[in-house]
Amino acid sequence: MSEEPTPPLDPMSLRLAAANALIRRRRTIKPRDMSDKPVEPKVLAAILENGNWAPTHGMTEPWRFFVFTGEGRQRLADFCANLYEKITPKDQVRPDKLEKLKTQPLLAPVVIAIGMKRQEIEKIPEIEEVEAVACAVQNMHLTASAVGMAAFWSSPPISYTDEMRSWLGLSDERDKCLGFFYLGWPESEEWPESTRGDITEKVTMVAN
Repeated sequence: MSEEPTPPLDPMSLRLAAANALIRRRRTIKPRDMSDKPVEPKVLAAILENGNWAPTHGMTEPWRFFVFTGEGRQRLADFCANLYEKITPKDQVRPDKLEKLKTQPLLAPVVIAIGMKRQEIEKIPEIEEVEAVACAVQNMHLTASAVGMAAFWSSPPISYTDEMRSWLGLSDERDKCLGFFYLGWPESEEWPESTRGDITEKVTMVAN
């Protein structure tokens, strides 16, 4: 007795399956687990361009990306370490944190400082601009995962300082640095596994 052929998936089901696979594949992979393999310019350009297609209320497009590669990563590392020592009381400086700031930017081939450019007239609430930038980072992270790249969004306290904002060239005091996005190729060939809690515990349905 022959088996019935599997019916073909309709276009909507195929698109949904592709979206499910990509979103659920995304992982945080830290710089210490990245290799020194360079990131091709065309891949980096695609990641940045997809970030540029994030949703944006009022079309303000508040995201700003400052890309550090090569020796630029050393400049970033030096500034981060010096800033940490400058703003932290001497008796509270942690050698492990200082060392991490000195070395982490050098572990990934690309580090992107994430900026939020505040709308001049402030018509759009600030929180919505921050949310738009977060969506842009998610777009970049999903794109990185799609091509098998490792990515990690880090936001140490020094990210939010006026000194960091100014150093990056965000001149308005209402602008913000929202951390650093590390990009590279994973050292391991095994893609990390992950889980999430039951969605039914996080959803409230209101029908009437």
